[in-house]
Amino acid sequence: MRNIHGWLVIAAIVLPQGSGFADSDFQALTADIIASHLQARPIQAVKYGIHEHDGRYIVPDREMLARESARFARFLEALDRVDRARLTASEQADWRILRQTLAKDRWELEVQRQPWRDPLFYTRNLDVSVYLKRDFKPLHERVRDMAAILRHVPATLAAARDNLDLVLAKPVVESGIKSAQGMASFLEKDLADEAGKIGDGPILDEFRRVNTIAAAEFRSFVAWLTQARLPTADQSYALGAAAFAEMLRADDVEMSPADVLELGLGELKREQARFAAAAAEIDPTASAVDTYRAIQREHPTAEGLLPEARKNVELIRAFLVDRNIVTIPSEVRPIIAETLPPFRATSFASMSTPGPFEKKATEAYYYITPVDATWSPKQQEEWLTAYNYYTTDVLTIHEAYPGHYLQFLALNASPASDAAKLFHTYAFVEGWAHYAEQMLIEEGFAQPTDAATASKEERVRAAKYRLAQSGEALLRICRLCCSVRMHTENMSLDEATRFFMANCHYELQPARQEATRGTFDPGYLYYTLGKLQIVKLREEWREQEGARFTLQRFHDEFLSHGAPPIALLRDVMLKRR
Repeated sequence: MRNIHGWLVIAAIVLPQGSGFADSDFQALTADIIASHLQARPIQAVKYGIHEHDGRYIVPDREMLARESARFARFLEALDRVDRARLTASEQADWRILRQTLAKDRWELEVQRQPWRDPLFYTRNLDVSVYLKRDFKPLHERVRDMAAILRHVPATLAAARDNLDLVLAKPVVESGIKSAQGMASFLEKDLADEAGKIGDGPILDEFRRVNTIAAAEFRSFVAWLTQARLPTADQSYALGAAAFAEMLRADDVEMSPADVLELGLGELKREQARFAAAAAEIDPTASAVDTYRAIQREHPTAEGLLPEARKNVELIRAFLVDRNIVTIPSEVRPIIAETLPPFRATSFASMSTPGPFEKKATEAYYYITPVDATWSPKQQEEWLTAYNYYTTDVLTIHEAYPGHYLQFLALNASPASDAAKLFHTYAFVEGWAHYAEQMLIEEGFAQPTDAATASKEERVRAAKYRLAQSGEALLRICRLCCSVRMHTENMSLDEATRFFMANCHYELQPARQEATRGTFDPGYLYYTLGKLQIVKLREEWREQEGARFTLQRFHDEFLSHGAPPIALLRDVMLKRR
């Protein structure tokens, strides 16, 4: 295959005559699909660590969206003409990855109709934060590139006004307004402050000029959404059963929405039993919810937040090594740091890893959002409860080891193809990180070696970890159930809010935020669905391997193929003898 760093333009596709593509034709087709993807998404290319597209941006106007629709159709047709019998096993896997990626992109554009129904689409499209987060070249060059992108803000928001339907879903409009307000503030304060570090000169002068215009355009967009779309907004966020089923198929999930919901409701009942059992072991005289809230009060001080996280990262990593749970292919640790100021309002804890092709800015950051000194004592205490000792370790498992950071290390060390390294699925990425939380507790993390001889204090501490992890699982299961019901069974936003409050014990405001997210991100069901798919595959692989099975072998094999649809991995792994 051609090296992706040499792809600067879209190569023309000429479909060969005859029954199908030969393998050499498939190599060229793969190169063309990837090149066109990067050409259409230049900011995403920068996130991948591919810098030929730095400073480029394409306005998502109707002409551009029509070109994308035609591109998806053309390449899907080309893939369907490939003679798959002539492909190697790895090429057949790439064929499925490419087809799934194109099918999902087409679903988002033509069925979900994001550019026509979702104001958030335009703010996300202009997210230049990768230029701020990653030091892949001198700051003055990154400021110059950001200025080149921000010149397109007026045209992009004009396209939004032209594209967006006359009647939009109210929760989506409200989310779009908040997002645009946040972008305006980010440009005016945080991005401007960072750019100012390069010192006065023509680059900074031009940046300030276009940045001022861009911020004003976002303020104007907020006013337009408020005046022209919010008054006519309704509750028409539901995709409908047919479109939701098509989303599942595009993600290579061979289940109906009803089957997914049945699976989720069964898992909810089982997880609620685990939650209650763990709480009873801690305090049999209190309700499970009261016990859950009590352990949240056991947390570090604001000053001790980062030191505690750093200590626990090493503790969790050592557990993986000592128990032979998964191979860690690098001694390089993530840098535990405070979340950058622009992202504190929307991020609690997160992992920022370089793209698989980044050669310079290779540091990975595990971000923890600190207490805001301007908050009241009550607000500060509420924030710190979410960083209680037990949940913080579960977060670290999810974000760092063996969650997202280890995913990144394994991807870089793997022999996976360019397609496998570039195109990832929601269910794999978030499913793995969520699976890791439960798996590590089951393997004995923070649990007594011998429960029969453990002291009461040791048993209670272990139960607190199980309760914290169960609380995280209940949230993800509620997402699955509400996603299906909101989009296929006419569950209202109020009903979804109450579902989160009743079943994962959230207060009103965070429950409303979770329900609102489901209106425009139906795929957030994949945290739980992906986890359950991985557990099922593990047990099937255990049966296939027999005496050769070890957890480490399973995890190493699972992580060596990129992050494709889990159904694809199932076909690959269960054929190996």
